[in-house]
Amino acid sequence: MARWACSCAAFAYMLSHGAGGLRQATEDAVLSANYIRASLKDLMSGPFADRPCMHEVLFDEAWLEPTGLTTLDFAKAMIDEGFHPMTIYFPLVAHGAMLIEPTESESKASLDLFIAALRDLALAAKRGDNERFAGAPYHAPRRRLDESRAARNPILKWTKPAT
Repeated sequence: MARWACSCAAFAYMLSHGAGGLRQATEDAVLSANYIRASLKDLMSGPFADRPCMHEVLFDEAWLEPTGLTTLDFAKAMIDEGFHPMTIYFPLVAHGAMLIEPTESESKASLDLFIAALRDLALAAKRGDNERFAGAPYHAPRRRLDESRAARNPILKWTKPAT
């Protein structure tokens, strides 16, 4: 049933845009990804930085190595900046992959805010402001969760917390 619902949603999306709209949406997504790549290539490294990207841009953590920070540290700090972190550690073609896939509906203003936040974080990392990253996120309802442990040992039953 869920597969059918996904197919219907995709079909509705295609019908609502039409052929010209789908082409425009695709071109917008490609343009957005390349805009992000070009705006961050002086601070962040990537395995395919020498050529245009398609609808997603891929960075790696090579630029973070001198700082002692990891992709996870950077992603968690993005939460404090008000952004959902990018896909991390995937695809496996890049060590410490940071995969950013902007949607076709992002405005240039929203892309510029995102880029400014990433630039600020990258500069903070390069100048050694590791405290900003060490326990991030600081301003989220939940602090740094151990996703690996949670995936391996899920707690499937809610229990009332002690007061």
